[in-house]
Amino acid sequence: MKRRKILRCGLLLTLLGILPSTAIAENSLNFGDYVVHFNAFRSDSLTPEIAKAYQLTRRNNRMVVNITVLKRLADNKTQPVKAAVTGFASNLTGQVKNLEFREIFDGEAIYYLAQAQIANRETLKFDIKAVPENETISAKVKFKQQFFTD
Repeated sequence: MKRRKILRCGLLLTLLGILPSTAIAENSLNFGDYVVHFNAFRSDSLTPEIAKAYQLTRRNNRMVVNITVLKRLADNKTQPVKAAVTGFASNLTGQVKNLEFREIFDGEAIYYLAQAQIANRETLKFDIKAVPENETISAKVKFKQQFFTD
């Protein structure tokens, strides 16, 4: 039980971008009554235990994209919600990497994670769509990030 709590805390800190800014970039986008948090980072920044627990490949040439959708509540708090998350990343030469997001439940948190291979100095342009469950409103998340594998 204590080990699971430590893993959960470690994943939460990693996915929310608490690691140094050189390792992870974290952003958010408001849409309607929702906010979507998104980030991408090299998978070897995860501890081996977290990578194993969430079935993620941990290597310097793999990245993880994390999407979290939260609904704003009346008391200025937020609540994680299920969403349909789809998207792809393309590099500067136009090669497309389809992102297959997996839904991860961790306590009350809900994450959508996808992985793809990366090359040293590769810049990826992400194009992701998140639609909260039972909604027609969607967030269109677009961001660009360069990865280094050295």
